[in-house]
Amino acid sequence: MSTTSQKSPLLFLIVGRNEPLYEVEFDATTNPAPSDSVTRQNYFVLHSALDLVDLESWTNPGMYLKVVDNVNHQMVSVFLTASHVKFMLLHSGKNEDMVRNYFTEVYELYVKLSMNPFYKFDTAITSKLFDTRVRAVGRRYLS
Repeated sequence: MSTTSQKSPLLFLIVGRNEPLYEVEFDATTNPAPSDSVTRQNYFVLHSALDLVDLESWTNPGMYLKVVDNVNHQMVSVFLTASHVKFMLLHSGKNEDMVRNYFTEVYELYVKLSMNPFYKFDTAITSKLFDTRVRAVGRRYLS
């Protein structure tokens, strides 16, 4: 089966100061999960974009940094919070308004989570409710 005509999965990460805090993968097709090599490549693309995010944050005063990296057919869009937590979305050319709306709604969910006294800042996000809501927002804007 050829994978060239298939859409690549969308990968969303929340990256703290030192490590990823949350991740979710949206499969753009009805096919089974992507192979390990595709998943590793997706993480490599996102990881390599981190330096570009830091550079872009110095020149762009906004929170939504748009597309900061473009590798082959994949783009990395970034939203940077005031505390420098990075929301990173790996996609293959989604509508910019849809990506911005997705980031905005996920940011609202993240702020609510951050205000929870049981959540310690810059630690892994394990809340099932947060995960469910992020996935629902993803289905609404990224499908």
